[in-house]
Amino acid sequence: MYTRGVPFNERGGTLRGALDVVSGRFPRFVFGGSVPADVLPVFHFHDVTCEDLEPKLRHLADNGYRTVTSDDIAAFVDRTARLDHRSVALCFDDAWASLWDVAAPLLKQYGMRAIAYAIPARIADADTTRPIAGTESRHGSPFVTWPELRELESSGVVDVQCHTDTHSRIFISGEVCGFVTPSYGSTPFLNQPQLVPPPMLRFVTPGDLGAPLYPVRSRMSDGTRAHVSIDAHRRCTELVARSGGAAFFSRADWRTTLERLAVTDGSTPVESEEEQNRAIEEELDRGRATLNDRLKTTRVNHICLPWGVSGRRTAAALKRLGYRSAFANRIRGVHAVKPGDDIYWLKRLPNKYIVRLPGRGRRWF
Repeated sequence: MYTRGVPFNERGGTLRGALDVVSGRFPRFVFGGSVPADVLPVFHFHDVTCEDLEPKLRHLADNGYRTVTSDDIAAFVDRTARLDHRSVALCFDDAWASLWDVAAPLLKQYGMRAIAYAIPARIADADTTRPIAGTESRHGSPFVTWPELRELESSGVVDVQCHTDTHSRIFISGEVCGFVTPSYGSTPFLNQPQLVPPPMLRFVTPGDLGAPLYPVRSRMSDGTRAHVSIDAHRRCTELVARSGGAAFFSRADWRTTLERLAVTDGSTPVESEEEQNRAIEEELDRGRATLNDRLKTTRVNHICLPWGVSGRRTAAALKRLGYRSAFANRIRGVHAVKPGDDIYWLKRLPNKYIVRLPGRGRRWF
């Protein structure tokens, strides 16, 4: 991944993981200790399978763990409520279709609840819910549909909260760092950067063969959007389409050809401070408002920031908008929730650590 201009605290990878270990950011239970009464383990999932999820839920159920909601977490942090010493939170980011046909049935089976952070701009309408038939027969949207999300929320099994409106990465520079080639198809769906902002929302997809790529950061970071050339995007993609599509990249001169087409006159303009503040606030406000409106509720008032990235502008906007809590990562702090934590910088653990929780069947691998 091209990381020029991206602060270290917004990056993942092996080095970041090693730093977390040596700096003591993992709670003690990960290494065989107990879970203190003032520590709430919070685990995150994305797209899931039955084979991976069921053993983790079984471990929790067999050892008497209970699951909590977003409101419970906020009350625990501000010390207005105490939690059972075997409480945990299970967070399903993005609201993939597997939340509907894999996670929800298993949560019901084991008597547990989850928090789902949904992205309203990515959710499709549908006439009805899809059958619970397993991922092998899934079709349509890769995320839950609105009827499915409504049923999940009304069932009480899933506490639906916000994951911003569009879950976007934005270009922060006009410096070309690559192009969309056939291998771009392996880029995770939600990592594909935003080309055009709302309301004409458009992303750079694997179908945009030849499109220039630029350095990116999360829309929730303090990075400012660079208004890259749509004309350059069009010139490059149209040439590749006329030249055989994927076959174009077998030419020895494909890169130099696209580099010439991607050149623009003058510098790349960037958004103003006012535009940046407005765009961030709209992502936060519109995401929450759309979810509350479509779900006919007022309970959506918590958020998880995509990729765990937040900046000072986002933190200020969350406070201004009255969000009750936010999950976001940063260099300091333990990957767990404790009373008195900064309510807009709560932290979580990957779900692989569930089986390290104390109890029968505890594992270390």
